[in-house]
Amino acid sequence: MTEAKTRQKTARLSGNLGVGSIVFMVIAAAAPLTVIGGNVPLAIGIGNGVGAPFGFLIASLILLVFAVGFVAMTPHVKEAGAFYSYISQGLGLRAGMGSAYLALVTYTAIQAGVYGYMGWAVNDLVVHYGGTAHPWWMYSVLAIAAVAILGYRHIDLSSRILGIALVLEIGVVLIMNFSILSEGGAQGVSLVSFEPKTAFTHGLGMSVLFALTGFIGFESTAIFRDESRNPEKTIPRATYLAVIIIGVFYTFSAWALITGAGYTRSVAVANDTLNGTGNMLLDIARQYNGALMSNVIQVLLISSIFACVLSFHNVLSRYQYVLAGQGFMPKFLSAVHGEHKSPCNASLAQSATALLLITVCAACKLQPLTQVFGYMAAVSTVGIVLLMLLTSVAVVAFFKKNTALAAGKHWRTRIIPAISVLALSVSLIMVLSNFTTLTGGSMFISTLLAIIPVAALVTGYSVINKRQILVASTNT
Repeated sequence: MTEAKTRQKTARLSGNLGVGSIVFMVIAAAAPLTVIGGNVPLAIGIGNGVGAPFGFLIASLILLVFAVGFVAMTPHVKEAGAFYSYISQGLGLRAGMGSAYLALVTYTAIQAGVYGYMGWAVNDLVVHYGGTAHPWWMYSVLAIAAVAILGYRHIDLSSRILGIALVLEIGVVLIMNFSILSEGGAQGVSLVSFEPKTAFTHGLGMSVLFALTGFIGFESTAIFRDESRNPEKTIPRATYLAVIIIGVFYTFSAWALITGAGYTRSVAVANDTLNGTGNMLLDIARQYNGALMSNVIQVLLISSIFACVLSFHNVLSRYQYVLAGQGFMPKFLSAVHGEHKSPCNASLAQSATALLLITVCAACKLQPLTQVFGYMAAVSTVGIVLLMLLTSVAVVAFFKKNTALAAGKHWRTRIIPAISVLALSVSLIMVLSNFTTLTGGSMFISTLLAIIPVAALVTGYSVINKRQILVASTNT
């Protein structure tokens, strides 16, 4: 029996995920409460100040433009490998494998960073309520264990837990937002954040950058292809809904926070958060909704972070499962659990990898927030923008080669994807030009971290030999 036929008999994942379940997991991976509490103050304090909501609006539009080509190509991509599968179809297996390695590094990095954030946040919560401080990594390891259990089981269990956490965290932020607006904010309700003289100021690039990091996990829609109902319809609908919901929520909440703090005071309030002398989200929630709401948000921040790492874990284990099934990673990673129908071995391997990385970070005595999370977020931001850029290029190339499929759909298959290539190229330049800000100003660390995603891309491109390309082509 040929290797191609053997791979064809690899067990497939199964599930009954609808549009809502997939949207829940994508938005959970974006960790909206964490973004509002962390990325928004960063965009205000380091970015373009009161104009920061406009940066989130621009990032949302970039993702929406990207989604057009992504969705147009979805019916023609049958493997649940997300960006990797799209890039393979459009640019060839070598480029696809390079992007697969890049995706693994990107999501492994952000997952490790969020585990560091989790350790810091839980310890901070315990101390806040009078408990004893413990090493951050202890809480990170406990989180890894919980994610390992859930990731090993059927995907429907994860989707239900993520859905509950997501509804709660979005709900409390919306309550705070509408309370701010109903009371007229600190200095009245105004759209000054979106006026050109405010929005197009120094630091807009940083605001777009912090907004883009809030969309990491976006490709999850396609990665759950095998576990969704009617994927040709479910995946496109989930993709558009996820981008629109996340984008509107981020932009609206950033504007509401600025309104709550006051237009002349919002930058100072955001900087207090960055300096550790205040907390913009919690302080404004306490001001407009009382201490109870502030305490609820602080607790839900933990569930938001947990939902985030669980989503990244599911994405990573499915990447490994797909690659192993195609013969590009160890075969045992393609195993599917008989009862849970989950990529059980890939899930266990990913849990072990996360544990190893956190152990290394703890041994190096890295600070969990500014170093573990900050450094890993920097790597993943470069990785995700580069992945989306390559995917947009692959869409253009795919429909250029398959002109019959593009007939009557030139806007969706050529023009808008080309605009996406341009927009994401500019975004990548912005990310790299502001990279030292993400890594604390160290040029050495910035250079080292920026090389990691590029090295992953080149390595993946290089490891494929001619025989593997032939086998993969035969299997297709």
